[in-house]
Amino acid sequence: MVHLIEFCGKYAALDVESGSVHAIDREAMRVLTFKNAGKTNKQIRNDLGEGVEEVLQEIEELEQQGLLYSDPAENLSELKFNTPVIKALCLLVAQDCNLRCSYCFAETGEYHKNRALMSFDIAKKSLDFLVKHSGNRKNLEVDFFGGEPLINFDVVKKTVEYGRELEKKHDKIFRFTLTTNAYQVTDEMAEFLNREMKNVVISIDGRKEVHDKMRRDAGNHDTYDRVVKNAHKIVDGRGDKEYYIRGTFTHENLDFGGDVVAIADEGFDQISLEPVVTAKEYAIREEDLPQLKHEYEMLARHYVKRRKDGKGYNFFHFMIDLNSGPCLNKRLRGCGAGSEYLAVAADGSLYPCHQFAGIDKFYMGSVEEGTVDAGIKQAFCDTHIFTKKGCEECWAKYYCSGGCAANAWFDSGDLKTPYRIGCEMEKKRLEAAIAIKTFSDELV
Repeated sequence: MVHLIEFCGKYAALDVESGSVHAIDREAMRVLTFKNAGKTNKQIRNDLGEGVEEVLQEIEELEQQGLLYSDPAENLSELKFNTPVIKALCLLVAQDCNLRCSYCFAETGEYHKNRALMSFDIAKKSLDFLVKHSGNRKNLEVDFFGGEPLINFDVVKKTVEYGRELEKKHDKIFRFTLTTNAYQVTDEMAEFLNREMKNVVISIDGRKEVHDKMRRDAGNHDTYDRVVKNAHKIVDGRGDKEYYIRGTFTHENLDFGGDVVAIADEGFDQISLEPVVTAKEYAIREEDLPQLKHEYEMLARHYVKRRKDGKGYNFFHFMIDLNSGPCLNKRLRGCGAGSEYLAVAADGSLYPCHQFAGIDKFYMGSVEEGTVDAGIKQAFCDTHIFTKKGCEECWAKYYCSGGCAANAWFDSGDLKTPYRIGCEMEKKRLEAAIAIKTFSDELV
């Protein structure tokens, strides 16, 4: 399978199975379009003229090298995935929040249940559970999430301290991360996060007017100025450690590229902006797709120009590795939710990921019992690009791994029916990322 990309007047060909990317000219684009339509070389010569002979020869050479129209690995679609060890947990240490974001999938922290804070006892049992179920895996990941996890800061601190004890006892390494709205970050909190967290994710939606419309506090006040100031408390002290400013765009701000630029203009250079999924009032609609695709093209141009001007930033969806990238298992199965990665609710209940928390259908057990529902775990193991509808024939399959299982379920009620609008946006982002890597000097 060869996917042809036309992006801002430039052309590229992606050989799906080998991962090879080729910058091509307009003539090669025409020839490959005909080949993709099933035409023979003789038919192509008849249709386009003998002048395409050189292009056909180059294509044949690349085919012989396995770099165009390459075959998939043998028996790949027949792979069976056993339930793996658990390597990561998302701890909902606060099922409560100091903000009341309009589009919140977690119901401002309640997660379909009651507001609650995780006790240190449950947090300890969560780490014990992770160690027990991690097998021989050395590196383990724990994400403090909410709601707003910093309203339960004391438990976060004690949990990290307990994790450091377990590292020595069990020869493990805990990589802690925390996601925060930064609304109530103190100097003490910032210092702790920068010392202990491998990554910190901070929620800012972009332009002040966009952020303040969607992300208001419990008293219905603006939050942008305070959040940006507190975000700098963290980011300015992180040095080379990872962080992300992570925003959400909705039907209300389809010109989201302006929000990415606004975040960069505030002095942040690690940015991710994601489309909302579950909030019906603000959800992305089918008719929004043309504008969103255009916006990704404009953002790609800005991204390249800004880098050339020495004011570059990283945009998560434009960061792609064309030389190696994730392992095969990751490419086929994605994030590992429900199998390698689980979420722990404030009461110790287990779910496939934080987006499923509080939904009884996806209850998987508890850290206190120490057991995991094998049926649900296997169901998520069996959800991959060869079982999801339409994925096996899609050119983007090895990059998106069939998309987010939670997005699929919230959209259609079926883990194996990908969220189509999300697929369309992901494919456009991938085309932009490939274009930036392939001919960035020519995009400005």
